Amino acid sequence: MAFLVMPALDAAAAGRFAELALACVHREYPNKIAHVLNGDGDVRPPRELTPAFYGCFDWHSSVHGHWLLARLARLFPEAAFAERARAALAKSLTADNLRREVEYFNGPGRATFERPYGLAWLLTLAQELREMESPHAAALAPLEEAVVARMSEWLPKLSHPVRSGEHSQTAFALGLALDYARSAKASLFEQMLLERAKAFYGRDVACPAAYEPSGEDFLSPCLAEADLMRRVLPAREFGAWFGRFLPKLPYAPLTVTDAADGKLAHLDGLNLSRAWMLNGIARALPERDRRGPALQKLAEAHGEAGLKSVTGEHYEGGHWLGSFAVYYLSGRGL
Repeated sequence: MAFLVMPALDAAAAGRFAELALACVHREYPNKIAHVLNGDGDVRPPRELTPAFYGCFDWHSSVHGHWLLARLARLFPEAAFAERARAALAKSLTADNLRREVEYFNGPGRATFERPYGLAWLLTLAQELREMESPHAAALAPLEEAVVARMSEWLPKLSHPVRSGEHSQTAFALGLALDYARSAKASLFEQMLLERAKAFYGRDVACPAAYEPSGEDFLSPCLAEADLMRRVLPAREFGAWFGRFLPKLPYAPLTVTDAADGKLAHLDGLNLSRAWMLNGIARALPERDRRGPALQKLAEAHGEAGLKSVTGEHYEGGHWLGSFAVYYLSGRGL
């Protein structure tokens, strides 16, 4: 829509966010692994279990930390940080490392590994690498294919959507996966995602937004659903659906009480994800829709609050908030 104006992402800000990812993508500890042990032989350090994505505290944060570096190197190829970003990607995304990632991913007892949040971010990384014609796209392809197969097997069996505000939420993951499918021209995968989105959310009304947020959310259940459905429905149909689904917008920026607490710091990410979702919803509404300016004003307020928190002062937020800031400021998903 004509009124949608994104905040600027300049080279200085990009450099600051890149430093956060560069500081963590090859930092192994502290580390929180979601790891099923099938025997004594599975007791190994993260760098051996998942040699491409072992840093940044957990697997999914490592994946979107690598995405951050790819995104910023693509947008600012001549910036001072860009060569180091490309070098970090080259160190991680080797054919051997990614072969071992596939072996781990397909190992026994790992059908639910990083599902769906980490899987969606892996597809977003694959999309970024392909669009920037990176030499690492081919090496990532086998893991990318394994993720598509895993989601294609799981989603048709999922009887109800997951409406949490954390990693298990399905709406956010479906949105990222749909963007990937369209970029990759993966038509069968796209059609499955569209069908599941409509089945899960097409008839929803009166989302209980006043109950948000839960104290550890980094995704809004209501806004993430709307941000998905604006990708699914034509503008006029989406405008009508959105009116039934979220007739009021009881949202205000949030304050974190302890940025050193990894779970409480989730609310900093919620400010940023709300900002990009509100922008996406505003952009998808019909031209001259009167709800647009209110959505943009809310997006700006949340974005301002969220960006103030991306400092790296505490590793609990520093290992992942930069990715959310870059997703918002670079307009990924729009």
